[in-house]
Amino acid sequence: MKCRKRIAVLGSTGSIGESTFRVLSAFPERFEVTALAANSRIDRLADQARCLSARLAVTADPARRDELARRLPPGVEADAGPDAMIRLVEREDVDLVLCAVVGTGGLLPVLAALRAGKTVALASKEVLVMAGELVRRELAASPGGRLLPVDSEHSAIFQCLDGRRPDEIAGLILTASGGAFRTATREEIAAADWQRALAHPTWKMGPKVTIDSASLMNKALELVEARHLFDVPPEKLKVLIHPQSVVHSMVELADGALLAQLSQPDMRFAIQYALTYPERTAGDLPKLSFSQGLTLQFEEPDRKRFPSLDFAEEAMRRGGTMPAVMNAANEVAVEKFHRGEIAFPAIWSIIEKTMAAHRVEPQESLSQILEADRAARSFAAQLFRK
Repeated sequence: MKCRKRIAVLGSTGSIGESTFRVLSAFPERFEVTALAANSRIDRLADQARCLSARLAVTADPARRDELARRLPPGVEADAGPDAMIRLVEREDVDLVLCAVVGTGGLLPVLAALRAGKTVALASKEVLVMAGELVRRELAASPGGRLLPVDSEHSAIFQCLDGRRPDEIAGLILTASGGAFRTATREEIAAADWQRALAHPTWKMGPKVTIDSASLMNKALELVEARHLFDVPPEKLKVLIHPQSVVHSMVELADGALLAQLSQPDMRFAIQYALTYPERTAGDLPKLSFSQGLTLQFEEPDRKRFPSLDFAEEAMRRGGTMPAVMNAANEVAVEKFHRGEIAFPAIWSIIEKTMAAHRVEPQESLSQILEADRAARSFAAQLFRK
């Protein structure tokens, strides 16, 4: 009997984490769940550990370790805090770490996992956006370390690139749904509240990613991520709006041919492929139906209404600490919008002003990147204060 792949999941109670839970639950014969980690949803973390027969459950909050331990079934160890996340990914009984931590919390565990020679299935955009150059250096220096994409767009590109030489690749095309405001006027966008911005037409995602989809900042972050995942220059990266969210991304070849990966808009496709890679396996994922026809629509993004892609291009052009600053400013701006402190378009203004005020430094250390992140958050927090 083939050995089961030993899995650790960081961010197991979030949107991606719950989809990962469903995939792992569907294939108990293929996967052995070593550890699960989450932030504050202690009850759900304990339930997941019980259902998946995990050996270890970790909460990011050290003050809640005892609470977690009380809720876990006998035989499941509890741990807590940032250092516990590092210990988790370095365990000998972990083959693959799926990182779905929202924000900057996944950065240290991912670097530690790669250093330990693990395969990392990455769903946390911020890791490569903030520290893509450092991660690539770590990969080059870490025998056995490997990075697999979990974002649907990057998974699609990864699948389309399989077996292709670099000289065959003319460009990578990331598709975007257009989010909640694809057809909205500037006036409608300016008047929109949090709930309106969360009304995504095709995907079911966490609130932060959904808001980023509405502003196209998710695609800005994904451009930077693709730059580092696939080691391509910025001029070979492009975004197209595709409202149906069926074509997840495309690769343009040197002869003009296009390769595309299609599926229903369900994150389990990308998650399952990352977990089973290099194999594929049948499951209960929803299949596309052509019996009633299938319309595929594509359009260029409107950069006047949605300037996020301009920010990404500047961040990639200037490199160094600038992508981390772009990401930090966006996170602060989204929180301000959530609290009702700013109108939706001010998200873009905060990002633009924060990037303009930053003096770029080359990526030399993690502490330097974290300091750029801290300074950018402090600057952005002062903007548009009432």
